[in-house]
Amino acid sequence: MPQLDISTFSTQIVWLVITFFALFIIMWRVAVPRISDSLEQRQNRMDDSLNKAAEFKKEAEAAIEAYEKSLAEAREAAHSAIADVNAKLLDETAAKDAELGTKLKAMLSESESSIAKATENAMDNVRVVAEEVASAAAERLLGDAVDAGVVSAAVDTATKSRN
Repeated sequence: MPQLDISTFSTQIVWLVITFFALFIIMWRVAVPRISDSLEQRQNRMDDSLNKAAEFKKEAEAAIEAYEKSLAEAREAAHSAIADVNAKLLDETAAKDAELGTKLKAMLSESESSIAKATENAMDNVRVVAEEVASAAAERLLGDAVDAGVVSAAVDTATKSRN
């Protein structure tokens, strides 16, 4: 094997050193800067992506906060609208209740007066019928016609004693 020949060791060592330094300079000046540039660009892209993600997250949080705020305002507006409608309905109901109460009182007093008139008419009719019955009964019992004033006085006495 020619590599193990001692007479060629010195030239092999020289070429080894020259090749080593040539590769070292190529790596130092060309390959390593390209690799470091690539790594730096990659790191910059990752940092930019993380910054954009953080900005998007802030925007999303702001949007969520705005949405929740508008939702709360809408709920509050709905509750106040419902309260207003309920108050209006209560007022209308109270007004209609009062109106109906007034109408019912008027109808009740009207009915009471008509009942009182009917009772008075009925009592007058009962008085007339009572006088006729008393007169007829007295005539049958006594055989003679009885004076209308006496019969009327007897009916008055009987009705006063019952009241």
